[in-house]
Amino acid sequence: KYSDVTLEITEGSNDTAQQIGQIETLINKKVDVLVVLPAYGKALTQVGLKAMRAGIPVVNLDRIFNTPQAYRCWIGGDNYGMGLNAGHYIGEKLKGKSNAKVIELAGLDNLELTKQRTKGFDDALKNYPNVKKVARQAAEFTVESGQAKMAQLLQAQSSFDALWNHDDDQGVGALRAIEQAGRDDFLMVGGAGALSAFQAIKQDNGVLKATVLYPPTMAASAIDLARALGQSKGISGLSEFEIPASLTLYSAVVDKTNVDQYMSTGFK
Repeated sequence: KYSDVTLEITEGSNDTAQQIGQIETLINKKVDVLVVLPAYGKALTQVGLKAMRAGIPVVNLDRIFNTPQAYRCWIGGDNYGMGLNAGHYIGEKLKGKSNAKVIELAGLDNLELTKQRTKGFDDALKNYPNVKKVARQAAEFTVESGQAKMAQLLQAQSSFDALWNHDDDQGVGALRAIEQAGRDDFLMVGGAGALSAFQAIKQDNGVLKATVLYPPTMAASAIDLARALGQSKGISGLSEFEIPASLTLYSAVVDKTNVDQYMSTGFK
């Protein structure tokens, strides 16, 4: 996209030691800007600090370092906002139904992001006195766990009106369990922004009616921010001469009314 940028990509997966080594190599090469998506923010804080002290600005993507001193700009999604918008979408859809029942298929319960998504969802549902959350299961953000935990929910809940699933990957498994159970008596809202979810929403022949974004475009936006940093520019449309210190991206709801707009952004 940019002829004035040389992009060097390293892939450390979830290996913290490998990521640290790769970043230190880039620091030694004296790159102009670093974009870092840490496997674990806390574990990579020191190498972020090292880069900043070496005069290399860091764009910290998603999983945040322990201190703002380790990055020039943080950009990421809004986990609380995901839950909030999912809850409001479901609440509005069920507004005319008395004693509406909702269930939740969460992600890993030991992660703060899962807690934030659930809190946002619960806070939104407080605005709808006719809606009650009757069950919650925690899966593991995988297809297999989504299928297993959804099967348990379906067995335990003979009837309900809506399901919020935190993650579109585990949603693939959840949809398998729903199909195997022959259930189509509720609406489902997903989370994240997978291409498979967008396609199902567009087809509109199943329970999945919407998904709430954890914006899959954020890495591209991080590169745009890094380019602006490297060129000592601000962001087009803002009056400031510098990029922001942090940028929390909005968790838009994608349903059949706007899915075509987002189709090209879905992750596989």
